[in-house]
Amino acid sequence: MVRRWFQRGMRPRMVKDQRYRSAYILGAVCPGRDSGAALVLTHVSVAAMNLLLAEVASQLPPGTHAAMLTDNAGWHTANDLRVPPNITLIHLPPYSPELNAIEKVWQSLRDRYLSGRLFSGTQAIVDACCAAWNSLIAETRRIPSLTDYKWAQHVIP
Repeated sequence: MVRRWFQRGMRPRMVKDQRYRSAYILGAVCPGRDSGAALVLTHVSVAAMNLLLAEVASQLPPGTHAAMLTDNAGWHTANDLRVPPNITLIHLPPYSPELNAIEKVWQSLRDRYLSGRLFSGTQAIVDACCAAWNSLIAETRRIPSLTDYKWAQHVIP
């Protein structure tokens, strides 16, 4: 759901694309380092998750081990998932999006960059997702402001 400020009692006009093309931003963020890594793909699968894990692992500083919170989507829990040795997946309880900090990132991307727009095709959607992610990452302290939960601040050096 996207919220818009508008005059009380009036409904704002907004475009809505009812076609069925889409793209997915598979990403991970680190509030402590104010950084993130993502891939924009037209599908999600175990293979796509393996690509994301490899990308995140490649961006970690040497000697760093990352704990990555995930929900229980099938591509997060599959047996053929290849988790790099410098990443540990922590599966959150079912039906608990409030514990998954990345949900606030997705909502922010939709609210600020992706909603209320019409796209000419799949490539335009992919390009918009890439631009949205790059804008988010370029904005200093945006990642921590969205994802730095008090309960998750126990970082082991």
